[in-house]
Amino acid sequence: MTEDWSAVAKAINERMTELGLRQRELIARSRVSKAAVREIQHNTVQRRRSARTLEALSSALAWHPQHLVAVLEGRTPPQIGDPLVVSDNDVPGRLASIEMRLRDMAEQLDQISADLATVINRNDHRGG
Repeated sequence: MTEDWSAVAKAINERMTELGLRQRELIARSRVSKAAVREIQHNTVQRRRSARTLEALSSALAWHPQHLVAVLEGRTPPQIGDPLVVSDNDVPGRLASIEMRLRDMAEQLDQISADLATVINRNDHRGG
């Protein structure tokens, strides 16, 4: 199977532009090292990467966790909500996907909490 790292770089750069995301924000969201993000984003080093690295970048870009793996392999990327494709005996892969989903849920809960605090503060100021 051939790997198309230039397609991965192009997909990342287009998505970052679409989302108005800077490299440092992608690094913070994905928790992938700056060096690795730079290498992948600019296609300077083509080497085997952990599926978790591409999944973390995909999730940080608000895609299905396996989006960039599909791009790399020349497949049509799955849509958000599609099931993850993980073999039953790939325990590390399954744990990584669970961790990513939990991280996404935690981020959503943080945003809901922040929104709720804003609403409560507005109502407190109006009533008092």
